[in-house]
Amino acid sequence: MDNNKIPLLVIAGPTASGKTALAVEIAKIYDGEVISADSMQIYKGLNIATAKPTVDEMQGIPHHLIDFLEPDVSFSVADYVSLAGKVIREVTSRGKLPIVCGGTGLYISSLVDNIIFDDTGSDPVIRARLEKQVKEDGAHALWLKLKEIDPETAEKVHENNLPRVIRAIEVFELTGIKLSEHKINSRREASPYHSCIIGLTAENRQYLYDRIEKRVHIMVDNGMVEECREAWLKGGLATAGQAIGYKELVPYFEGKAELGDCIDKIIIETRHYAKRQLTWFRRVDSISWVKIDNFDESKKIIGNVQNIVAKSEIL
Repeated sequence: MDNNKIPLLVIAGPTASGKTALAVEIAKIYDGEVISADSMQIYKGLNIATAKPTVDEMQGIPHHLIDFLEPDVSFSVADYVSLAGKVIREVTSRGKLPIVCGGTGLYISSLVDNIIFDDTGSDPVIRARLEKQVKEDGAHALWLKLKEIDPETAEKVHENNLPRVIRAIEVFELTGIKLSEHKINSRREASPYHSCIIGLTAENRQYLYDRIEKRVHIMVDNGMVEECREAWLKGGLATAGQAIGYKELVPYFEGKAELGDCIDKIIIETRHYAKRQLTWFRRVDSISWVKIDNFDESKKIIGNVQNIVAKSEIL
């Protein structure tokens, strides 16, 4: 272990894989505090829809970067890396182990790899023009434009991820340098963390899908529909309104769809999201996978994680 580096434990993986519960149990064992890496849980509201841990679920373990931002405020990956880094240093200064927990792969990878984001500004004129192009020609046409100027970035960004597609084109138009080149340059600064990254997955994909379906129904029973309806009646949630569970219910609130059909759509979209999460995390070379369906009880999963942590020598 490099004593000059900050020990960092990361628990990553797809939605409904049990990350939150595991992080709490591991925090109790190693005297840690949890730092969320979830791009929707940062926003106030939609507590049920975004599966924020309840007070009971936290079991007295401090949780950070949850429920602190107004729903109409944008929050970039660069913002997350900066703020999470600050919290990690604070947790470490208290003699506690920082445990990053979440499913937003871009947050986790950028934090662990210490991505130093370029300070290229933004141009509202360029953005307005690109957004207009999307409306006129469609998302695929804009993605093809990105592929022409920066194929490396286009390969990693889905065409429906319009904020990232637009940002990549904007950076190129402002600087003449591809976003992928900016990222290569940004990796030249070493990471301050000695990380152990644990990924939760399931050997049988259907096992995870069944967990997702069960959790969606529990969220509905706990009042997710009412929570989302209240937010919708207040005029929506802007950025936070992209959370799965909210946008799928809007047609029901508008009287255009049956509730059961919307809940089925939530389950399907959550499965798709879990698949995308797993695809992202498989690109992470240093991740240690734990297949949750290979264990018949949670304490065996915890024991497996303890073995991984011991071998990583972060402590």
